[in-house]
Amino acid sequence: MKRKSDEPFLREVVLLRDKVENWDAYPFSIPAVRNLDALALHPRVTFLVGENGSGKSTLIEGIAVAAGFNAEGGSQNFNFTTRASESPLHSALRLVRGIRRPRSGFFLRAESFFNVASEVERLDQIDPGLLASYGGKSLHEQSHGESFLALVNERFGEDGLYLMDEPEAALSPQRQLALLVAFDRLVQQDRSQLIVATHSPILLAYPAARIYSLDEQGVAEVEYEKTEHYSLTRDFLLNRDRYLRRLKASGGE
Repeated sequence: MKRKSDEPFLREVVLLRDKVENWDAYPFSIPAVRNLDALALHPRVTFLVGENGSGKSTLIEGIAVAAGFNAEGGSQNFNFTTRASESPLHSALRLVRGIRRPRSGFFLRAESFFNVASEVERLDQIDPGLLASYGGKSLHEQSHGESFLALVNERFGEDGLYLMDEPEAALSPQRQLALLVAFDRLVQQDRSQLIVATHSPILLAYPAARIYSLDEQGVAEVEYEKTEHYSLTRDFLLNRDRYLRRLKASGGE
């Protein structure tokens, strides 16, 4: 029997193609966006993977903004802009919601995390005690990796919708493993749903997750062992001397 906690907060993301005025304009010119119809989301963990420029960060930003989150990151209560750079993709997306409603949520993106940390400090001046929900210590007074994990471990909780864009950017391999533990706590114990854009083969190893690969052909579901991130990393580690000789001979191209 299916449990209520198995129901996702977001079931599907649909591109409303009649809302797109110009398919040659960014971000609709990106193949993965251009060829998108609907993306079914896993009730627990969905990963988006692809090369730089494939559209994974653009897509997760669009989903986050369509869900009511600030484009630079934060909770749905964050409303600040350091530099408006978000794409108009969110205006052409429809989120198919489940019967459950999240009690909490957060959009965590590596490239603008400094701005979010600054906003947390500003809001704590207005509402003293807010920082306690982030571990009680300024995110700026910790290393990048420490502050990332503090936010996930202290701020992310029960029945939450959490979107993350390249969270591994600040984390060593050991701390990526710690983030995997946090993922497991969030989905198993806290009944939360995660949508994560990543390059990390460590994070992608989370069991039973749904992985979508974005490339020039569009968006396709792929098994972990079939991702380029896994196969290239594995092949390099098993044959590093051959790879290094080849790279040296080609001048790194």
